[in-house]
Amino acid sequence: MKKAPIVVIATIAMIFLHMVSAQFTVSSLQLTVYGDGYVKVHYEIIPSDYAAQINLPLLGKHYENFFAEDENGNPLNFMVENGSALIYQGNAQIVKVSYYTPDLTSKEGLVWTLKVSTNYSFTVVLPNNSVVVDLSDIPLSIAQNRITMPPGNQSISYILPYNDTHSGTVQESGGSRSYLLSALAGLLIIGGIFAGYRLRKSPGKGMQRPKLSRPEFMERLDGLDLNDEEKRALLYIFDKGGRASQAEVREALGIPKTTAWRMFKRLERKGLVKILKGRKENWVELRF
Repeated sequence: MKKAPIVVIATIAMIFLHMVSAQFTVSSLQLTVYGDGYVKVHYEIIPSDYAAQINLPLLGKHYENFFAEDENGNPLNFMVENGSALIYQGNAQIVKVSYYTPDLTSKEGLVWTLKVSTNYSFTVVLPNNSVVVDLSDIPLSIAQNRITMPPGNQSISYILPYNDTHSGTVQESGGSRSYLLSALAGLLIIGGIFAGYRLRKSPGKGMQRPKLSRPEFMERLDGLDLNDEEKRALLYIFDKGGRASQAEVREALGIPKTTAWRMFKRLERKGLVKILKGRKENWVELRF
């Protein structure tokens, strides 16, 4: 008969501890969108004075490079499971959480759409010069490529920028008309690039395979200022005949999508590869 009150007290204590661990205030939420569709999610959280832990629901289903730290940059212990993160705040006054996810964006034709469902207002940072074509709600603020949206089920549709030496002129014109002109010009340029690529792939003028032997190519790699990961990527592309999809290389090396994307950009800046835009995925072609 005496066990019943103990059970009740224990149950109340567990409920109280759960409430304590779950209480916090999100002071800011920023989503930085990359050209390949990945999104960096960054929270700044103010814990309750009496909270021992923070139970933070996460956006998306897949999380890469998850990190939690206090206001001084000291790492905090955490556990990610079942779509949420349990963060042990310690003495932190501000908890900063960041991670990457590919689950918030989708693409149809040339149009990308970011979809977010959250109880907090949030700021989206789009790639520079992106053309916004649709918003699910009136934004709280908008400045260049930064858009702040209210809480709820929200979406932002946009077209990625194109390489245009007169982009400054388009930006200065302002308004929806400039967005339309930018979008139309982007479509024309993309169409020209695609037509040129089809011509390069016409019968009798296919891509030339590397003339070097594999040992000669490896010797050439040793003479370049590259890390091991970059050498492995280039050697894999060589073995595939001089061209491979980014997904193939990424899976062969076992590296995250954002890490691979940055690596390919570095190699392209060095003039070692050329990134070819495909309809469903990007390809990487050797240039040396």
